[in-house]
Amino acid sequence: MTTVIDRELRFERAGRLRWYDRQAPRVQEPTDALVRPFLAGRCDGDTLPIHRPVSRALQAGLALGLVDPVVGRICGSVPFRGPFPIGHECVAEVVELGAEVTGLRIGQRVIVPWAVSCGSCPRCLRGLTSACDRADGALAAFGFGPSCGPWGGMVADAVRVPHAAHMLVPIPPGVPAERVAAASDNLADAWRAVVPALSDRPDGSVLVIGGGARSIGLYAAGLAVANGAGVVDYVDRSATRRKIAESLGARVPARPEPPHRGYDVVVEAASTAAGLRLALRSAAPGGVCTAVGYYFASGTRVPLMHMYATDVTLHMGVSHVRAVLPELLEFVRRTGFPAERVTTVTADWDDASTAYATRTTKLVLRRDPVSAG
Repeated sequence: MTTVIDRELRFERAGRLRWYDRQAPRVQEPTDALVRPFLAGRCDGDTLPIHRPVSRALQAGLALGLVDPVVGRICGSVPFRGPFPIGHECVAEVVELGAEVTGLRIGQRVIVPWAVSCGSCPRCLRGLTSACDRADGALAAFGFGPSCGPWGGMVADAVRVPHAAHMLVPIPPGVPAERVAAASDNLADAWRAVVPALSDRPDGSVLVIGGGARSIGLYAAGLAVANGAGVVDYVDRSATRRKIAESLGARVPARPEPPHRGYDVVVEAASTAAGLRLALRSAAPGGVCTAVGYYFASGTRVPLMHMYATDVTLHMGVSHVRAVLPELLEFVRRTGFPAERVTTVTADWDDASTAYATRTTKLVLRRDPVSAG
């Protein structure tokens, strides 16, 4: 059998990524599919190791007990040690289907969720698709390295997707692919941070604290406006992101701090312990705060007595993208929600080795699809 060689983008170290040749993936199980990504969004979390040399510091923190041990289980004993295939947001077209895959067709444009799930285990049936019972280790996912499984990254010529009939979610007709370039993770993460809480609090007030999870905060602000929030305040030190938030309908205070306290829904996207404490103290009695960032320290302090007195709920954890994708994509189809406004740089696919390290809010790589869709 002839060996087919294709390419994948790998993270080597902070500031350095490179295309690697590899043996092309193939269908291994009758429930697999092969897809060809043609749009790839850079997740907010990917910028952490790209823009800062954090591997040795996190390794030392793990050894000293200053960093939570789960970081090692997800990212390895030397977190973010390269080289490893990177990227876990993509829009792709189906190029091959296993014999038992139903409901999909060759050439169809699909979203590939960042976490691998089977769709039939007890956790998946509860909507915990990023904690699938069949996953090996702490997490099964694309683009995080070998500790998260053999799935590789999504900035690649082809990607093998297991449990394809469950995993792959078709893009509704009429939805531009660029609009849902981040649906694999960041856009869906923002959806879960605001929409369920707002559905229980009609006309509720929303605060988004931006900065760390850069695009998630902006998607969250826009989705809050589009889902009928009475007030949406967005705070961030970045003038660029404040302008994008305004274009999505959010209010942007002159100073990068909440103009008042007492929000029904708060999204903590600063990804700092201080931001988390500010978010919790900004919530109204009975409010809900969703934290979407990383908090590596083993002893992150939260104001528990304040939460007790105000009956505030803190929700944090990985996003269960596959569980919310159908509702999210249908919302985008129905409303035309302009998620593409959050994209600050669009780069050519072949330039990924340099473009992926760009210091910008939301990067999307693009190449032409083969099929007409």
